Amino acid sequence: MGRAYEVRKASIQKTGAAKAKLYSMYAREIYQAAKSGGVELESNSVLKRLVERAHKEQVPNDIIKRAIDKVNSGVDEAYQTVRYELFGPSGSTIIVECLTDNVNRSVSAVRAVVNKCHIKMGAIGSVMYMYENLSIIGFKGLDEEQAMDAFIENDVDVKDMEDHDGMIMAYADPQDLFAMKEAIHKVDPKIEFEVDEITWLPKEKVTLSGEDKETFERAIHLLDECEDVNHIYHNVAQ
Repeated sequence: MGRAYEVRKASIQKTGAAKAKLYSMYAREIYQAAKSGGVELESNSVLKRLVERAHKEQVPNDIIKRAIDKVNSGVDEAYQTVRYELFGPSGSTIIVECLTDNVNRSVSAVRAVVNKCHIKMGAIGSVMYMYENLSIIGFKGLDEEQAMDAFIENDVDVKDMEDHDGMIMAYADPQDLFAMKEAIHKVDPKIEFEVDEITWLPKEKVTLSGEDKETFERAIHLLDECEDVNHIYHNVAQ
């Protein structure tokens, strides 16, 4: 036990550019989820999770509605998920996940950051094997024993669980995210999930300092500004 997952909390104060990037990211993801699995939230669990997360991050309802309405009106946009694997300074690694309708644009943007920061782009699989693809939920209201009992009773295969100052963090395979949440809600339907995501977690973390830390942080900042970048995962301890 003990993956030491660092809960990421969005900054309350976002710049206009950051808000625009966030809204655009959710609009693309919601559109893609609705196009792939249907527009009804109750029958499309992926879409439902995205809409719930968008509400938590204060994405306006009209942006969510427009993204779903595009599917209803027959708009056909072709997005695909592509990942780029990067090597930063002193053993640091980065996975960059893009949802894009133009792969040439996304790879050019990522390569520009690589060149500016003097880091390296790896081949497919050169970084991914050092990470685990997991679903994670974080919640308060139950202790570890109660949570484990809930998972066992509902045949949910939880890979790990830990207590972060009263918040239970549970980890499972990506396809088991909703099964974990349903198991907990059967015990207490009022529990809210402070963490609810499918992510890539590093098997080992590194600590950076000095110029290496500055280079890494600059790379993350520039990658986050790229239009097509949806998610960034790395192995650097905060």
